[in-house]
Amino acid sequence: MRFITSAAHKRLAVLASLLLAALGFVCWYVMIRMPLKSYRGPLLPLTAEEAALRDALRRDVQALAGDIGNRNWWAYARLVEAADWIESSLTQAGYQVRRRGYDLRGRNCDNLEVEIRGRTKPDEIVIIGAHYDSVFGCPAANDNGSGVAALLALARAFADAKPTRTLRFVTFVNEEAPFYHTAQMGSLVYARECRQRGENVVAMLSLETIGYYSEERGSQGYPAGVGLFYPSAGNFVAFVGNTGSRALVRQCIGTFRREAKFPSEGAALPSWMMGIGWSDHWSFWQAGYPAIMVTDTAIFRYPHYHAPSDTPDKLDYDRLARVVAGLERVVHDLME
Repeated sequence: MRFITSAAHKRLAVLASLLLAALGFVCWYVMIRMPLKSYRGPLLPLTAEEAALRDALRRDVQALAGDIGNRNWWAYARLVEAADWIESSLTQAGYQVRRRGYDLRGRNCDNLEVEIRGRTKPDEIVIIGAHYDSVFGCPAANDNGSGVAALLALARAFADAKPTRTLRFVTFVNEEAPFYHTAQMGSLVYARECRQRGENVVAMLSLETIGYYSEERGSQGYPAGVGLFYPSAGNFVAFVGNTGSRALVRQCIGTFRREAKFPSEGAALPSWMMGIGWSDHWSFWQAGYPAIMVTDTAIFRYPHYHAPSDTPDKLDYDRLARVVAGLERVVHDLME
């Protein structure tokens, strides 16, 4: 019988440490390293355009989460009211709204879609999406009134655009439990329809819970092991994707950091990690499309997540306006 000497033990320990360090570097380089740097420093005063955007965002969140409130399959009348309100808002912006409905336990549920046909690359499709339903018993101002309000603001901004690629704005139904990550999830129904039609979706952005920010140290949480690489204060917007959508994550956060004076972080992590697939972008992964989530990180930061206290007064509309203004540049980059 051979015994391993203490010197051999030390060599093995050193080798193991080097391998772990190399693995950590590769993971950082591939999944966490992002182009440019996150903005640091005081936020600039809102421009006149950003102030008007802030006021519009506040009105839309109030209409959806304050006036309509709890909206889901159980509160079906309010779910329908929310869909009608979204359709009216998009129609007023100059769009022709297409309802892509499906039956769910005897009730019709609608994904709502508007489209600007691309000029020279119409078969390449960019989708900006947000779910409009709420978890049961929740007015859902942040999750996901903030995302819907942002989508409406972006749709208004691009109403007269003549994009190179086809640009779609889609609001999805039934993202929340018990339909979450099931065949009845509205975005999964929609993504599978896109695949069945043979559509080439080159990018999908899910706007998910983007209205809450904090400068307090320790206000930001993370999945296990991830927080080592990111700030402890929840003052940033996050661009999150799976490893297959790494190029899209990097492109979007690169544009945002170049154009917006607002903190941002990004990650392209394995889809099985906690929180990485927690929205409608997950559905597009199932259909084989690149997709990312833009978020304030929801449960990892927001103290009113999925609670009756998720009301319009909890959101930071000044910061939300800054984020949406930055996303306008991201969308412009994607559609060209």
